Parts: sequence; structure tokens; C-alpha cells
Amino acid sequence: MKQFISIYLIFISLSATAQNNPMPEKYQRLPFGSVKPSGWLKAQMQNDMAGFVGNLDQLIPDLMNDPIYSSERLHKQSKAKDLGNLKSGDAEGDEQYKWWNSETQSNWWDGYIRYAFLLDDQQAIEKVKNYMHRMMATQDEDGYLGIYDKELRYKFTGENGELWSKATLYRGLLAYYEYTQDEKVWNALIRAVDDVMQNYPINESQPFFAGKDFSGGVAHGLTFTDVLDQMYQLTGDQKYRDYAAFLYLNFSKNFSSEKDAQLHNILDPNFKLQSHAVHTYEHLRPLILAAYASGSPELNKALQIYLQRIKTCTTPTGGAIGDEWIAGRHADATNTGYEYCSLHELLDSYAVFFQKSGDLKAAEEIETIFYNAAQGSRNPDHSCIAYLKTDNSFEMTGTRNGEAEPDRKQTRYKYSPVHQDVAVCCVPNAGRISPYFLQSCWLKEGENILLATTLGPNILETTVQDIPIKIEVITEYPYQHHFIFRIKTGKAVSFLLKIRKPEWTTAIQTNEKYRIEDGFLVFEREFAEDDQIELEFKAEIKVKEDLNHEKYFSYGALIYAKPIEATKHTGMVYAPGFIDLTYSPTDTSRYEFISAHHATFQDGKLRVNLKNKNTQKTEPNELIPLGKTILRQVSFR
Repeated sequence: MKQFISIYLIFISLSATAQNNPMPEKYQRLPFGSVKPSGWLKAQMQNDMAGFVGNLDQLIPDLMNDPIYSSERLHKQSKAKDLGNLKSGDAEGDEQYKWWNSETQSNWWDGYIRYAFLLDDQQAIEKVKNYMHRMMATQDEDGYLGIYDKELRYKFTGENGELWSKATLYRGLLAYYEYTQDEKVWNALIRAVDDVMQNYPINESQPFFAGKDFSGGVAHGLTFTDVLDQMYQLTGDQKYRDYAAFLYLNFSKNFSSEKDAQLHNILDPNFKLQSHAVHTYEHLRPLILAAYASGSPELNKALQIYLQRIKTCTTPTGGAIGDEWIAGRHADATNTGYEYCSLHELLDSYAVFFQKSGDLKAAEEIETIFYNAAQGSRNPDHSCIAYLKTDNSFEMTGTRNGEAEPDRKQTRYKYSPVHQDVAVCCVPNAGRISPYFLQSCWLKEGENILLATTLGPNILETTVQDIPIKIEVITEYPYQHHFIFRIKTGKAVSFLLKIRKPEWTTAIQTNEKYRIEDGFLVFEREFAEDDQIELEFKAEIKVKEDLNHEKYFSYGALIYAKPIEATKHTGMVYAPGFIDLTYSPTDTSRYEFISAHHATFQDGKLRVNLKNKNTQKTEPNELIPLGKTILRQVSFR
């Protein structure tokens, strides 16, 4: 009863959000397009553009070309659509299948738009411009930009995709506006967001009331706060932050089938994460925004609790449970399946948290996810990704390491450029994760400080004191730890360049004068028109332990794995070069940890001694970066 009263008082005290004291944000985000890929990351993204990212609309044209935002808006007589998937009982009811195409196409376009500009792909940019023209034409006179006819919009009492379809669409429109500064798109966004705020008035409406049944689309709609956060970043108008806090609190007040991030559940010390995982990780962002918009100590406390709960659901490689429900489990390297959607959403949530808080642990988590779990869920030889993957991946033939799942037809543990038999959600998100990671690589602090926050090969273009600055980060990171920051300026200029010191660093090698401040190397001097900083982070092999008390090896930002030889099997062919792939092992040996492992690092590999479980003999083994494997053993008892 005491806890219930406390939570009720929190809702009352926050109902008029503007009366609270918003917390200041630590850093400022840079506009989309300020950071572009270079080196190996650019090459990978170019291959993606020639592969599943650039061609998904050709592989599943019926889904991607569904005019759900225009001539085929949903109405009372709309029927659930045939999406080509097995509908294997993972979600309840047919209502979600009505709005699903909005998610599929809008998330894909969000990634495609970003790829087009980040790669300066002129053909793709023209395609994006045509898409923008079509979308602008769908906006109603009152500002509505969405998927419902007038008889349905904003009048729901059950499952719907109103806010979710807007969130997925508007994120892409915002990226386009930030890069092009197209005022027509900006004005359309202002009108569209205002339309939402007028029809769901703050503190006087119930956008998350959806009855007592499954409401996954309604819960996804909480990520409309992504749009509000970016509108605030662009305008400085507090109304967007206040509205984001209102959405989070209204979500917490109402019943939801996706309950992990609801305030009363977070503050319940006995509650364990249990919901559809992708909701759980994407809902971290609305909680962050509500805490910062309100300045509420209670919401900030809830945020810290929620971050810790997510950590217990995360494997060594950054993969958080996502197969598909968390169900009160903790993560380990063998039994935890993680979804590509969840990888992207959790990475993005950590990026938002780091920008607002400056908590260096969040930056470490971003790198761990992107360079390990995400790279390890891509096929290193073909343009396709795993819908579900485990750290210890002993086979990829549809089910988790070959286990039978009699209650459903499981096909998620395979590589596909589409995954239509389940849902076309992970492939579009695989096209978002690299651009969103790049966005997190640089931030700004005030007018005179640039921060290299997450590390990798990229090119920053921005201004300091109205002077154009271009910084190219030349590196093979995370596979090597040597960096050249090549700096070109319009004229000599003094500013602070801060470079995050990774937590695994044992020593720093550079001829530059620097100081360490709050986890950053700080270089403060006048930079010439053509200048550079060269440095190297030293690392050592670390033996770590997962939540299942199994050992694993890391070196720098990377987790290393023993690759398992496999036979490749081909499945459905969507087009030449686009095919489903499964893998069965040709070697079933399993290895155990020994104290006398004598691990050494050489030529990008770890050489370690391990005990062969079958023969009980100690054998020398080579471990390679997890992202370069298909089947592998990561952890060792």
C-alpha cells in the first residue's frame, strides 16, 4: 500500500510537467550527416547498399509498396493483411497485421535515407527525394500524416498503430530535413506533431488506453518520444519534452501487455523484466526523456533501476534477451537468443542516455553491441542477417542451437536478407544500426569542445566559432587500436578535442600533450589549417565471466570466439544473390576453460589453450573476433 501511494503521488506531482525543473543535458547532438563513415565501415555500408539495405523494396515489393499512408489508409472495414509470414502464435490477434506494413516500410526508409546521404549515393538520393515528394502529398490539410482514415484516427479503445506508424515515418523525415534543410519537410513535421498534440492534449487524454488485450502496436507508439526529443533538440522548445514526459506517464497509468517500463513495475523491487524484448529496450528512451524533462528524483531513480535490470538481461557480446519475450530470465552465452531489432533499439537507447547523462558506461555498451553482437549477427560472407542469434552459436538451422520447440515452428535462427516467414522487422533495423551508431560517434559540449565519444573510422564535418572543421578518424578500430585524427580547418583555431579513453585501456601512446578529464583525453591547443593527432590505446587480454559463471576472452573492445567449421545449406531464393542460408556444424567438439590457458595476442587472433571436452586433452586453439564468425564457441566452463 505504501508503494502504491508513493507512485500515485509521483503521477500527481508530474501531471503538470512544465512546473518541474528539467535536468540539463550533458552534451549536444550534432545534426544527422555531420558524421560519415570511412575505412572498413564505409566499405561495409556500401556492400549493404548493394545488398539487403538497398534492395529490400525489390525483394518484397508488396509489403514495401503498400500505400498504407495514402490511398490504402486503414478504416473500419480494413482486413488484416497477408504479410507472407507464418503467424506462428508469437503475437495475439489480427489487429497488428493491419498496421505492420507501416513499420516495415518506414523503418526501412529511415535506414535507406541515412545510407543514401552518408554514402553520397546520388542514385539513392534521387530515390529518396521522390519518396519525400510522395509522402508530403499524403498530408491532410489539418496536418495529419499517418495511416488511419478520419473515422478511426485518435479514437481507439484497443490495439492500434497510430503513434507507432508516425514514429517510424517521422524519424526518417527528420533525418532528411536535418541533412537537406528542406523547409517544406520541416513545416510538414511541425504540423504533423502539432496535430498529435492537439488530438491527444497533454494531461487531458488517454493515448495509451487500449483495454486489457494484447497491445503491442500501442506500446511501440511510446517511441513517438524519439520524434519529440529530436524536435526539442532542433527548436529548444520545452513543450516537446513536456509532451514526451506526458506520454511516458500516461503509458505507465494504463494497462499494457508490454509492462516492463511502466513506472510502478520499475519501482517494484520484486518485478522482473518479462515483456516482448524489443519493447523493453526501446522504452528505455521514453523513460530517459521523462526523467530529464521533469527533473523528478523518482523518475531518475527508476531510470537507474531500469538500466541495471537490462544489464542482467545482456550477454557478454551486448546481446540482450530477445527471443521474443524476456520472461524473467537472466542472460548467458548459450541459452540467450537476441533479436537484431533488440540490438538496434538498445544501442539507440544507450546513445540517448549517453548524450544526456555523459555516463561513460553507456558509450562502452554502444561499442560492445555494435562491434560484437551486431557484427556477429551479420553473415560475414553474404548480404543477410540473423533474426535471432546466440553468443555460443553451435548451429544455425532455424532453432536455437538445434533445440526442438514443439509449441511453434521456429525459423528465426538462420540468415536471410528478408526473414519474411517471421516478420520483416529485423532486416530494416539492420539498415538503421550503422547510421545510428555513427550519429553517436561525435557530440559537442558548448561552443568550443568536440568529443569523440564512440570510436571507429569516420569523418566529422562541423563548425567551431563559425569556422568549418573536418576531422577524419583514420583507424582500423576495433580490430586495431591506432588512430590518426586528421584535422582540417578553415583557418587556425583553438578548441578542445576530447577523445574517450576506453575502459579497457592499459596505456596511451602519443607525442601530444594531453590531460585526462572525466574519462576523456583532452587536447587543448590551437589547431593549424592542416593538423593531426596520432595516438594508440594499449590493451591486454582479459578473461571475464558471464552470469552463468562461464569464462570468455576479450581484447580491447572485441570478444573473441573459437570458430566452428560448418556446412552451408541454401534455402529460399528471393533474387540472384539474395538467399536464405542455414549452417550445420562439421565439428561438434566443445571446449572448457583451463587456468593455464597461456593466452597470447598476435595478428588479430588470440592463441589459447583449452580442454577438449570430448577427449579431455588440452589443445591449442585460435580465437577470432566474434563478428568474423558464423558458428562459434564464445564461453567456456
